[in-house]
Amino acid sequence: MKRRTILYVITPETPDDQISQAAEAAATTDAHLMCLMLGAAPMLPMYAYGVPPYGGMNIPDNWTETVADAQVAQTNRVQAVEKLLAASNVSGDVQSTMCATLDVKHVVAQYARVSDEAFFAPSLREMPDFLREAASGILFHSPIAFRMNGAAAEKVDRVMIAWDSSSAAASAVHAALPYLKEASEVVIACIDPVAMTDRDGPEPGADVAAWLSHHGCHVTVSQFPSGGRDVGQCILDRAQENGSGLVVMGAYGHARMIQTVLGGTTRTMMDQKEQPVLFAH
Repeated sequence: MKRRTILYVITPETPDDQISQAAEAAATTDAHLMCLMLGAAPMLPMYAYGVPPYGGMNIPDNWTETVADAQVAQTNRVQAVEKLLAASNVSGDVQSTMCATLDVKHVVAQYARVSDEAFFAPSLREMPDFLREAASGILFHSPIAFRMNGAAAEKVDRVMIAWDSSSAAASAVHAALPYLKEASEVVIACIDPVAMTDRDGPEPGADVAAWLSHHGCHVTVSQFPSGGRDVGQCILDRAQENGSGLVVMGAYGHARMIQTVLGGTTRTMMDQKEQPVLFAH
């Protein structure tokens, strides 16, 4: 039996219908759905009294109860999600964690390393710090890609690749190959290409088009000038014009100890909520 594992990153507030939809999509493709529920650990409130260094710290008496209540609430939600998966007749499981923001990337990366692809639930946007760190865990600490926006059950008929001959873009194309093979049309969009041997080659996009055609993909190459506009917005405009159900692109930036720094185009594409996008680094 061959079965892909989809890492579905959710929160305790992710609606039942979104989870059921993802489960039904996984069942249709005979994939294993690993739901990773990220809960925010309660902040430890500490109150100082006196004058340092002779003062002290006071922890509220109900702190233990606060933590216990949060853990019980998340456990109950995990059990509810497990019932949803069972009702959908999908191969799946639920992993749960309550953590601080800075630990999210490591938790997500741990599960991403044993998955084939990740999909972020829309509810993750309501926790922007968690969203940023989850993206960091996938992009900089795992070998897979992640998708945002749209529904997991949607069939992708047209795909647009934001191609710039970089290793990140190449990683994204490799990760998206299952979608590209099933699409009726694949557009390789080169924004402001530089037709030089040491940049995008004498025919920008031609090399990746030839490779994809060997896989049976129906490919066209288009070059678009940005006109000085934001490249991310140009990608969105071209995707809308082409009716693309998915944009495939490399994510740029680098991981740091404290926070993730993403490039402007990557941030533009992550911030928008309409166009489905697959990112890889």
